[in-house]
Amino acid sequence: MEKKLVIIPTYNEKENIREIIAAVFSLPGNFHVLIIDDGSPDGTAAIVKELQASAPEKLHLIERSGKLGLGTAYLKGFEWALEKGYDYVFEMDADFSHNPQDLLRLYDACAKQGADMAVGSRYCNGVSVIDWPMSRIVMSYFASAYVRSVLQFHVYDTTAGFVCYTRKVLETMNLDAVKMKGYGFQIEMKYTAKKLGFQIKEVPIVFTNRQKGTSKMSSGIFGEAFWGVLSLRFRKIRPKA
Repeated sequence: MEKKLVIIPTYNEKENIREIIAAVFSLPGNFHVLIIDDGSPDGTAAIVKELQASAPEKLHLIERSGKLGLGTAYLKGFEWALEKGYDYVFEMDADFSHNPQDLLRLYDACAKQGADMAVGSRYCNGVSVIDWPMSRIVMSYFASAYVRSVLQFHVYDTTAGFVCYTRKVLETMNLDAVKMKGYGFQIEMKYTAKKLGFQIKEVPIVFTNRQKGTSKMSSGIFGEAFWGVLSLRFRKIRPKA
């Protein structure tokens, strides 16, 4: 049976963590979950440890000391997933902005429709975002337009954080060479996959702003992405040696 892992980075997600894990485990297809917690002072990791008692084979936890960045969390998770032999690896937020049911659609895009990477896209069918302030929608939409223009890269939602990777993509990438750590990480991963010749498919989703907990967005995240994209344009992308 194919092994599927959903990686969920967390920082202060006690309001959502029980429900998001339960939602993933309720899906058909035997999805496993890896929580990567950056030292949440609200006790998120303690809740995960409690839940592990009833699902020790499916629920996994990596605890890190302090906020080390979204990109480093996913890179740690990818390394772990490859070591454990997973065939499909997913990125997903803990706050239900990504509908867990859409994991099935991302999986189908790779397993049944030939994609190497499937992206849960807010912008490939117009704008599909609920309860975001207009200023944030405009910033996000035009950030992706900027990336497409600079990199000549035809993915509508380049900053999307809802993604399915096939094992082959992660094995081929030189993950040690990934430089961006915030939301620029999402751009870099997609661009790298494309430059290495992998097929990317955008799957339209509806993105819903979190109802519980607080957003982790910051202006520095966008600054890193802006300048990082310019440098990415001139970087040589090579597969792992």
